[in-house]
Amino acid sequence: MIKKTKAFLAEITEVGFLLIALGVVAGILTGDSVPFIGDVVGNITGLVNQLGSNGLVGLMSVGVLAWIFTKK
Repeated sequence: MIKKTKAFLAEITEVGFLLIALGVVAGILTGDSVPFIGDVVGNITGLVNQLGSNGLVGLMSVGVLAWIFTKK
């Protein structure tokens, strides 16, 4: 049961990353916010700036997220 749940969450996460990549590419190609997707590049830039301004806490958050996403 737990293995199925983990596999399901891994697939959902992968689909989410693919949608983010699609939004970034569409944002680069169009230059503006894409209808139904929004300003993905601006949101990612804002998130990175917010994590960067928090110093050590932001660095630890990025480390935890990287560890979670690389662990399979």
